[in-house]
Amino acid sequence: MNRPIAARALALASILALWSTAQAVAQDDPVAEAIRDYMDFAPYEAGIILPDQITPELISRVTFVDARSADQYRAGTIPGALNVEWREIPARLDELPDEGLVVLFCNTGSLSAQAAFAARLMGRENIVVLQTGINGWMAR
Repeated sequence: MNRPIAARALALASILALWSTAQAVAQDDPVAEAIRDYMDFAPYEAGIILPDQITPELISRVTFVDARSADQYRAGTIPGALNVEWREIPARLDELPDEGLVVLFCNTGSLSAQAAFAARLMGRENIVVLQTGINGWMAR
């Protein structure tokens, strides 16, 4: 078997094995409980902000975090934005301000929403996702 194909097959098998194990314990897992607790009490608009809500007065007090890849960040971003890829947010949470408003964004808001959700579950209520992402920001 071709080495790259064999490596991909082994990685897929490992992911499937972990997924099937996780499914068996998911309901009893403390993380699952934390997610349920958070979602039971989170208001509908928790964790999001629309581009139109970021007024000129607010923009100077916002820390923008571009959660896209480094290549996408270099191609163009919101001026002054930091770059922390969405999947790295939980591991690099201490690099983000714990006070003031931190706005995560990607192209559309879907990946940054996952990162913002994880950050909020980890106790960072000041982190929100820019709904519609940089695409919505540029369109406004």
